[in-house]
Amino acid sequence: MTFLRYLTYEKPYIYLYLAVFLISAAVFFTDSNGAWAWGTFFYAFALSSMVLLGFLLFRYQQNVRVIRQMKSEDYDSLSLEGEFAKAHVDELKKQHIREMNRNRDRQNEHYDFIVSWFHEIKTPIAVLRLLQQTDMDADSLREEITKIENYVDQALYYAKLDSFNQDYDIQNCDMIRISKEIVKAHSKTFFSKKIRMDIQAETLAVQSDPKWLQFIVNQLLTNSLKYTEHGGEITISAFETPQEKQLLIRDNGIGISQKDLPRIFNRGFTGETGRTYTKSTGMGLYLAQQLSNKLGHYITCTSEASVYTQFIIHFPKDDDPYLLLQQKTQ
Repeated sequence: MTFLRYLTYEKPYIYLYLAVFLISAAVFFTDSNGAWAWGTFFYAFALSSMVLLGFLLFRYQQNVRVIRQMKSEDYDSLSLEGEFAKAHVDELKKQHIREMNRNRDRQNEHYDFIVSWFHEIKTPIAVLRLLQQTDMDADSLREEITKIENYVDQALYYAKLDSFNQDYDIQNCDMIRISKEIVKAHSKTFFSKKIRMDIQAETLAVQSDPKWLQFIVNQLLTNSLKYTEHGGEITISAFETPQEKQLLIRDNGIGISQKDLPRIFNRGFTGETGRTYTKSTGMGLYLAQQLSNKLGHYITCTSEASVYTQFIIHFPKDDDPYLLLQQKTQ
């Protein structure tokens, strides 16, 4: 830091010195009855200027010392402004560290998911290779292809989580119609496991993105199919309260233990059910909840081991007047 540049930041002190000196000189002049001693004046000016110069040099050395100590982050500020600036910089550093930690956690999550995804998708691929070497059963082939498609969908939607705001379109949606389409896509599984499907509602109109809703409902229904044994039953119904609309998906499968229930929407959580009955990435319910939250919905679950599991998608009751008007004009 050059001395001249330093002086530009010390102008308040210089102005204060000049103001005090001129005021003192004016007082002395008016009180001297015209007997102005110029020699005394210049002598006082020289002395005060030397004091100012000494003060500025002392301040300059202090600034140089503080600047050198700033790298160690253990220094005392020379002004109130510097103290606030130091506190602000410290807060920015903390925010930067928190953001770096969040980014590192996201990278670790992505890495863990990719590793888990590769392990899971290898299983149906290996089964397909075995089917190639034997008499290929069409139902088994279809089931393994469905698993692969589901894993691919999970990876695709997981990759889109961070860019969700660039890829959604809110429309009027009929949740019962969407549910029927998902059920139809899984009809072979329903038939092979002899699971009865009971849809107890005609319509449920909500405002959301139909593509993301299809994925969410598919994850919930796939979960029910996976953990409902042969001859079981899955029920889809709708319910409406003064505050919200609900889509209910209920099965009479193996259920979820009470200690696992609060964590089923955590990323990568499989629980006793996922570890005991079938391999699971623990990503389906996590993605369904994350996407629901981004759309302004949320999912809850109630269950009793060996009795039932029920998922509820909660939709807000408030409707967009523009979309309602658009629906009436169609």
